[in-house]
Amino acid sequence: MKRVLTGLIQTVLPPLALFALVAAIWQWFVVAYHVKPYLLPSPVAVGTALVRDAALLGSAVLYTGTAALLGFGASLLIGTVIAFAFSQSRILRSSGYPYFIFLQTVPIVAIAPLIVRWCGNGFHSVVLVAAILSLFPILSNATQGLLQIDPNLLDLFRLNNASRWQMLTKLRFPSAVPAICAGARTASGLAVVGAIVGEFFVGYGSKRFGLGYLINSTNDQLQIDRLFAAVLTSTLFGIAIFALVNLASATILRRWYDGPVEHRA
Repeated sequence: MKRVLTGLIQTVLPPLALFALVAAIWQWFVVAYHVKPYLLPSPVAVGTALVRDAALLGSAVLYTGTAALLGFGASLLIGTVIAFAFSQSRILRSSGYPYFIFLQTVPIVAIAPLIVRWCGNGFHSVVLVAAILSLFPILSNATQGLLQIDPNLLDLFRLNNASRWQMLTKLRFPSAVPAICAGARTASGLAVVGAIVGEFFVGYGSKRFGLGYLINSTNDQLQIDRLFAAVLTSTLFGIAIFALVNLASATILRRWYDGPVEHRA
């Protein structure tokens, strides 16, 4: 317990200390040079906006978080299934993979207006943008993990006349779990970014709105303290999602690999 507490302090304390130092310099700069609030609000003003708009920010986080998690879940499922198909066919992989690379390289701000035109405004379009942005890391990592198998294990399965399905479920997929988890960690952050960016375009005209809409509206109204509060909330939310997925990945890997070994022992 003491070791865990020490590790937690060593992990959390340095970033908090740096944040406090930056906030102190920021506050001094704003006060000393009389910076206008519409250019750069002070940390105190941002903190006040966080407290004042806590309910509004909480509602926006819930909306954005739901869209991001649904988009992330869809990309995890779709990316893994497509990776399964790619691992079974070289022709399918060589013909389809370049198009997913193309989809990844196209800026999401160029795709989002098209999604609005094709699918309309609303929550479902935000989920779609989040899924598109987070798909490639899962697809790429899962495909790589499914293909990079120990040749000796492949020969062993072939010698025992294993079918394609048996090789996929009992060899390739178990070996690809770490790669899929690594892709999921990257995709989780991109899903949050995708949901926020999607709300820039499709978050209007609804009674409920997320962080992207809040960032956009406060910027248009020159409410910079509320803008900073929304951006800070978005950052903290993204970190929380990444930490949650990272914890889930660590738990899965520990049980996936350590569990059977302990059972056999």
